[in-house]
Amino acid sequence: MTAPLVFITGASSGIGQALALRFHQAGYRLALVARRTSDMKSWANAQGIGADSYQIYSADVSVPESIMAAGQDCIARQGVPDVVIANAGISVGMDTAIRADIDVMARTFATNNIGMAATFQPFVDGMVQRRGGTLVGIGSVAGIRGLPGHGAYCASKAAVISYCESLRGEMRPHGVRVVTISPGYIDTPLTRQNRYAMPFLMQADCFADRAFKAIAAGVSYRVIPWQMGVVAKLLRLLPNALFDALLAGRPRKRRQDEVQ
Repeated sequence: MTAPLVFITGASSGIGQALALRFHQAGYRLALVARRTSDMKSWANAQGIGADSYQIYSADVSVPESIMAAGQDCIARQGVPDVVIANAGISVGMDTAIRADIDVMARTFATNNIGMAATFQPFVDGMVQRRGGTLVGIGSVAGIRGLPGHGAYCASKAAVISYCESLRGEMRPHGVRVVTISPGYIDTPLTRQNRYAMPFLMQADCFADRAFKAIAAGVSYRVIPWQMGVVAKLLRLLPNALFDALLAGRPRKRRQDEVQ
C-alpha cells in the first residue's frame, strides 16, 4: 500500500518543519512547500529522510497562482494528499498611522488568508471525489482578541478561524474534514522576535506531536497548548474596559522597520 501523503506550506522552519518531521515519523510521504528549497533539502538529508519519501515545491504562498501551481504539481507527482496543512504565515507589528504599514497589512492578509484558501483550492475537488481527506488551517490564539500593535496579525488569524469554520460546513457533506489548530506561544524563529512575556511557551516538537494527534482524530478546533485556550476564553469574557486596562502599556510586536 502507498504511504499516506501530507502537503505542508511554510515547511522550511518553525512549526512547519516540526510538523513535517512528526508526519514523517508517522510514516507519511511529504510534500513540502517553501521558498528556500535548498534549506529544505539540507534539512531532509540531516533527518535521514530518503529522497523517495519527499518532494519539495518552491512557491510564494502570498501569490495565489504560485501556490496553486505547486498544488497541481504535487497532484501530478505524488497524487492527492491525505492531509493538507496551510501553515505558512507572517507576523509583523503595525501602526495604522504609518503609510507603509498599510502595505504590511495587505501582505499579511495575502499570505495568511488568501494564501490559505489558495493552498487548499487545488485539492478540494480530488478530496471530494475521493470522499476523504483533511484540510488543516493554522490559526492562532491571537485571533481570539485584538492586541495593541498586532492589528494585521490578529485580524488575519481571526479570519483564518472564521474561514475554516465556514469551509468545515461546506466540506462535511463530502466526507472531507477541516481542522483548525490555534497555537499559543511556540518557540520558533518568528516568536523569538517578540519583546513581551510568552506564557506557556512550548517547544515546536511538542506542539507538532499534539497537533498531529488532533489532526489524526479529526477534531474541528484545538488550541495548543490547552492552557492558552483557557487564557484566551477568559480574555474573551472580559469587559472591554477591563481588557483595555489589562493590556495598557504592554510592549507591542515589532514593526517591519524594527525586525532584527
